[in-house]
Amino acid sequence: MLSRVARRIYWMARYVERAENTARLVNTYHFLLLDLPRGTRVGWEVLPVITGSYPTFTERYTRHDERNTVKFLLADSTNPGSIFNSIASARENTRTSREVLPGQAWEQINELHLYAKAHLNDALPRRGRFDFLTEIIQRSQQLTGLLAGTMSHDEAYDFVRIGRNLERADMTTRVIDIGAMSLKDSDESSSLDVHVWTSMLRALNAYQMYRKDVQLGVHCADVVGFLMQNSRFPRSVSHCLDQVEECIGELPKHTDTLKPIRETRRRVDRIKPEKLDAVSLHDVVDKLQVGISSIHEQIRKTWFD
Repeated sequence: MLSRVARRIYWMARYVERAENTARLVNTYHFLLLDLPRGTRVGWEVLPVITGSYPTFTERYTRHDERNTVKFLLADSTNPGSIFNSIASARENTRTSREVLPGQAWEQINELHLYAKAHLNDALPRRGRFDFLTEIIQRSQQLTGLLAGTMSHDEAYDFVRIGRNLERADMTTRVIDIGAMSLKDSDESSSLDVHVWTSMLRALNAYQMYRKDVQLGVHCADVVGFLMQNSRFPRSVSHCLDQVEECIGELPKHTDTLKPIRETRRRVDRIKPEKLDAVSLHDVVDKLQVGISSIHEQIRKTWFD
């Protein structure tokens, strides 16, 4: 398999997952702010911070209000991680890798791109935002399901799974970081704790599975433990890293790449959620994101360069 093909389908999977997860973030954060008690100081500028694009955001906009933040995350051409740019990049990587992907994959990503292009302006005001973001999420999930059900599970599909799960693990840590930042300036009352962490679970479609597996109320330590360490939940950090390790183990020249994966996985296992406050949780998330970034760098050096 050519390295350029592996790189393209890896990034195709990451961009599709990024578009879906950014849509989840914006949707969930909108409803979180509506539910928070009056006087809670949480602004929209948190989202560019969480997505790692705050410097670009501040260069582009002087007012860090809802409209500018939503425009930046959904449609801004200067933001490489905006939903529209992510979909456009996924489309281009799919177009140039059609020889290893099912034919319907190109059709679906192209339709997703056309839909996003036609309806972006409808998503900027609150009235049309929910419908647009929900459609992006559903179409992204449809594409993921299509690849799982119709693509040969060979080395090419391993790179699809690696890209998707690495991006998913990264976004799960960022969702947890929203919870940490939302609580940092508060008195961490039980009411606020429930609002914040219920929203974080809903951002990852994890609320029902959390209630089924944990069978307790929604509290910071329990949610962090579930999203970080529950290896049976598909969007937990531990599950995503396990999937990446499994796929990489099937590829040639994988020895060096397994080292940062296993190191990051051990770091997840060592987390003690009940001992974390907002500040220490933020520090833990930062270290995990560094670990995930090191995994990506090793993948790039091993198979793409």
